[in-house]
Amino acid sequence: MYTINLIKKTAKIVLLLLCTLNSITVFSEDEISIKKIDAPFLGTSAGDDWPVFNGTYGEQHFSALEEINTTNVEKLGLAWHMDLDAGNTVTGPLEVDNTIYISKGYSVVHAIDAVSGKLLWKYDPDVAKHADIRLRQGWGSRGLAWWNNKIYVGTLDGRLIALEAKTGDVVWTVNTLEEIENGSYFISGAPRVFDGKVIIGNGGTEHASTRGFVTTYDAESGKQLWRFYVVPGNPKDGFENKAMEMAAETWHGEWWKVGGGGNTWNAFTYDKEFGQILIGTGNGSPWNIKVRSQGKGDNLFLCSIVALDAETGEYRWHYQVNPGETWDYNASMDMQLGEAEIDGKQRKIVVTAPKNGFFYVLDRTNGKLISAEKITKANWASHIDLETGRPVENPEARYPKGTFTLYPSPAGAHSWLPMSFDNQKNRAFIPVIELGARYDDRMVDLKNWKHLPGNAVDTAVILELEYDKDRKLTDPMSKLLAWDIVKQKEIWSVPGPGSWNGGVLATRGNIVFQGQITGEFKAYDADTGKLLWSFDAGDPVLAPPITYLADGKQYVTVLTGLGTSISFYGGSLGALPNYRTMKRRVLTFSLGGNAELPPRSKEQARVAFDDPEYELPDTKTLEMGQLMFMSRCMACHGDGALAVGQAPDLRTSGIVPLKPTFNAFVRNGVKARGMPSFEELPDEQLHLIREFIRWKAATLRENE
Repeated sequence: MYTINLIKKTAKIVLLLLCTLNSITVFSEDEISIKKIDAPFLGTSAGDDWPVFNGTYGEQHFSALEEINTTNVEKLGLAWHMDLDAGNTVTGPLEVDNTIYISKGYSVVHAIDAVSGKLLWKYDPDVAKHADIRLRQGWGSRGLAWWNNKIYVGTLDGRLIALEAKTGDVVWTVNTLEEIENGSYFISGAPRVFDGKVIIGNGGTEHASTRGFVTTYDAESGKQLWRFYVVPGNPKDGFENKAMEMAAETWHGEWWKVGGGGNTWNAFTYDKEFGQILIGTGNGSPWNIKVRSQGKGDNLFLCSIVALDAETGEYRWHYQVNPGETWDYNASMDMQLGEAEIDGKQRKIVVTAPKNGFFYVLDRTNGKLISAEKITKANWASHIDLETGRPVENPEARYPKGTFTLYPSPAGAHSWLPMSFDNQKNRAFIPVIELGARYDDRMVDLKNWKHLPGNAVDTAVILELEYDKDRKLTDPMSKLLAWDIVKQKEIWSVPGPGSWNGGVLATRGNIVFQGQITGEFKAYDADTGKLLWSFDAGDPVLAPPITYLADGKQYVTVLTGLGTSISFYGGSLGALPNYRTMKRRVLTFSLGGNAELPPRSKEQARVAFDDPEYELPDTKTLEMGQLMFMSRCMACHGDGALAVGQAPDLRTSGIVPLKPTFNAFVRNGVKARGMPSFEELPDEQLHLIREFIRWKAATLRENE
């Protein structure tokens, strides 16, 4: 195997030399240098290294490595592990030149020797000191990018930082939000790099009046190159370009006063062949189109794939998956490039499975729809019209009578955790969520609605995951789905526990790797879905795995622990990991690995705090308390106060029964521990939140 790998590496070096020699008369020295650096990102499957979030420019999250395969995967064992401290660990690692890079918690970057597991350096951008009100978003970094011996990381407070890959020293820092007054914008997604540039977007749609945009910087200097806004601003201020002028025709009312939305918080794909960068855009601000745009219009470029010229940022084409969306069905999921013979014709394609439950195949030369089919239950539309490219909607889905139970939920049928695309065999492996939600705007003042102050979650519609009469979740489910992208049909599927399952990695060894909320990290046969190998990590494995060669040997790395928006859906996960005892780790596997995890202490049951003076409040207090909790606390402490590891379980906190202590703690916060301050909350709102938590704690005591 070592000889084979040496031959592969030698062939790559020769190829690079030939490319360089053939290019000397055409390209400058800088351009030749960029072509060399480009090498790890090219093609449709990752090679020896894993230098960007989804492996290559094509974003397939697929590897051509095959040392680990169906014939020997049962010999896979733990090579080493590293324990991490508290903070989000649902993040995608990188690997370049035998070094693993991860960004955990609030963008704390670690460099780790890929063979030994030794920590090489760590960089902490001190986000808690800078983020201020943005700490209320509660999320950390989803990943990093590498380019020319530099590591790029975004921070919750909006900085984009370039680090020296060998030392962790800061090369440059830019404030991507410097010109933005609104304090709700933040960065949680992984930057992407392409041809000497780095691109980053932002989030914040649910928290205030935001107008989404992406910005591209020079990867060497940090100089801003271009910016593209997703939705139009106030027409009186003029439009930045013809695209915004065109988009404004699809909006109604005074949309700019509530923001518009469209924040690009996750997905970017560089299509080098056609010199374009694809951006996956977010949902509206607020969600409810009745408020945002008088219930009318397509609202471009929300929930779209938008192709921009990679050099200039100028608009080329778009495809909108949900015109005039009103459910948080954003299109910010991985967009993966490929080529396939469809209906007897070779097509250059981009495939994606956004939140709305359909799988789309588009022509990436012009954005035209080729096909779209459901991958799970989706009752908001019957199908996608192939002539118009538009969905044929269920009229009840827009909750015209004020309420409707919708599938999928805003968690999406597929969220940001990546699928894997094997373009050679034209199949995708998708982590599917099967969960519904009830939307209800009957309690919302649609005519006079305004965002709640203070970065509160406020969508102009009340959301509740689908419950039965006993207030237990109705069949929360997930599945790993193998999908034929040409025939648009299922190949096989494997059910998973709870409503979430982990990011997916497929390889040329015919293996599909995926972790689960219950702690298993598994390998399946890519042809049949047969389980071939499983490792009990003891803690949730939802982060996307990667694979790479280090010293000529194939390794697989994944992180354990929880974080990001997964915390919203605590009651549906099928497991309730404990913030205080959950292990956050880097796990690295290889054939013949024989390391072992330390023995786990027995898990302590969650015990509700003593509250002898508790009396059940009236229904109105509980309803208002639930709304306040959802808008202020749910991002960290979970839906219905069912915390799943992002933050402590408040039902067990001894602070809650002590009213003065509780009020002071919430108002002052503890920024060093990631707890934001809510100094503006009046006593009445604190009372409502506290009563809701006490009620949830009382329910827990009844079940103890």
